[in-house]
Amino acid sequence: MKRVAQTIRLRPEHREEYLALHSAVWPGVEAALHRANIRNYSIFLHGDVLFAYFEYHGGDFEADMAVLEADPETQAWWKLTDPCQEPWPDQGDSRQWTELPEIWHLNPPCATSSA
Repeated sequence: MKRVAQTIRLRPEHREEYLALHSAVWPGVEAALHRANIRNYSIFLHGDVLFAYFEYHGGDFEADMAVLEADPETQAWWKLTDPCQEPWPDQGDSRQWTELPEIWHLNPPCATSSA
């Protein structure tokens, strides 16, 4: 499993539109994310900063992301959401969001641990 964290800025003038869109994400977009082996996907908001986290449970991340990016309903969704977002200058290779490196993760407790 691959954990992915990303961030992007929310354009203040599009805040209400973006929040309204995400209050009822299209079922076809959610289905495409599931087909791309994305699980446990959340987007958080702090001020005008969006933070996303998801877990990838497939075997070929790049191929699954390419299929997701080619999905017509996802493309239509992004035509609505992309104008609401302002990429960071260092977005790197990502389509829109800046991927954050994982620096620490809490593992499950050991079976022999008394804590």
